[in-house]
Amino acid sequence: MSTLIVSVPTPELYDALAATRSDLDLVLWDMTTPSPHAHIDLVVPPYMVGNAVLAQLTTVTTRLVQSQLVGYDGVADVLPRGHVFANAASVHETSTAELTLALILAVQRGIPDFVRAASEGRWARAFHESLADRRVLLVGYGGVGRAIEDRLLAFETTVVRLATRERDDERGHVYGLNALHEQLALADIVVVGVPLTPETTHLVDDAFLRAMRDGSLLVNIARGKVADTDALLAHATRGRLRLALDVTDPEPLPEGHPLFSLPNVLISPHVGGASSAMLPRMVRLLNAQIDRLERGEEPQNVVLRT
Repeated sequence: MSTLIVSVPTPELYDALAATRSDLDLVLWDMTTPSPHAHIDLVVPPYMVGNAVLAQLTTVTTRLVQSQLVGYDGVADVLPRGHVFANAASVHETSTAELTLALILAVQRGIPDFVRAASEGRWARAFHESLADRRVLLVGYGGVGRAIEDRLLAFETTVVRLATRERDDERGHVYGLNALHEQLALADIVVVGVPLTPETTHLVDDAFLRAMRDGSLLVNIARGKVADTDALLAHATRGRLRLALDVTDPEPLPEGHPLFSLPNVLISPHVGGASSAMLPRMVRLLNAQIDRLERGEEPQNVVLRT
């Protein structure tokens, strides 16, 4: 059996993968320069740099292009023909769920207000809503949604799931999109975790936000373009809704954007997967994919073939 050629974009990922196995021809390639080989069995593109680097694969044959992201919006427009593309399902669910809970708890318990007061040297005792006993609507119920649900249940919440397809599973009923506005009107907290597709672009529009209860909290950990920024700004400026946004449109949000200045808006800079949980889970996924390639099996998480 020939030795697999595997390229990774960073020294950290190179060292971590090399520490787990010695049966690879491991190459450091960040895809900003021409490929060091005409054929690479498994290519790992760099993390959070956009899809344009995939054009480097025009002159390279591969068996698998293994993304470090769960989302793959726009990849089909750039990835040259003849490649198999897998997403990073199983890598970011835990970290993204942690951030989602952190954003929810911060807003519910008034942490940003306390931080602002402390920075001014003020003791600002205040009453805030709990997370316990709240009704939380998950709009989108994939791996990330399930990980968020696991954690929400420990906080004694009522979790309602909504996805593209209505169904029942071992945890109960999953509503379909036809029930969206009905469920929005009942929720205290709405977490949006859908993939970005033509159908979900601006899913969170003025009508979506008007359907939400006064004072409820919208959390977007999906993609910025899932929400209409003008609609978000209008509802938040009126103080009718609270927002916690890990993603924005545009991204990064320009310096001085009015969303930054609103006290009922909490923004994190798209860091759902950016934690110490990522590297070991990415290495674990790469090892699983390498084992499958060596055995001649189908890779997991394949989302595109060009």
